[in-house]
Amino acid sequence: MKRILLFTLILSTLLLSACGANSTTPVTGDTYTSVNIPTDYEDALPLRNQLAIGTMKLDGSAQAVTTEQAQQLLPLYQALRGTSNSGGASQEEISALLSQIEGAMTAEQITAIRDMKLTFADMQTWATENGITLGSGGGQPGSGMGLSAEERATKQAAEGMTGQTPGSGGGTAVLDAVINYLNGLSQ
Repeated sequence: MKRILLFTLILSTLLLSACGANSTTPVTGDTYTSVNIPTDYEDALPLRNQLAIGTMKLDGSAQAVTTEQAQQLLPLYQALRGTSNSGGASQEEISALLSQIEGAMTAEQITAIRDMKLTFADMQTWATENGITLGSGGGQPGSGMGLSAEERATKQAAEGMTGQTPGSGGGTAVLDAVINYLNGLSQ
């Protein structure tokens, strides 16, 4: 019995280390780092927003997302959106989703998005062009205390806080937009 337990433990350790050794997309700290799309330039958007906005900006170009790709990407973005709602997703889950989103796109599409070098200013321009208000998250501390979830959501929407999380650079508004875009393409 001890031999079986020891064998299982060793096998599990080897499998886990093998999975980690084959990873092509490293996770550093709390952020996902793509080997294809940099986020280390001045005012760079987080990768999730570069992928989402870039995907929509490809519309009408030779690299536009196809119906088949939209059908693959839609559940991935919905799952990513779900992580924003739950607040309980691990960084590994988010990284896996972002990696799958990149994998569902062609090399030409990824190159086109990389070459866009999207910044927070680009996101604000995109939001303005699409009638989306991105908030600064500047509400008064404690001002939502004692409100129901619905009242808090209404207050956040009025303040333009659209479900932002620190470092997300636009939170769920961008994810909602790409989900709506892909939903339209996939039908």
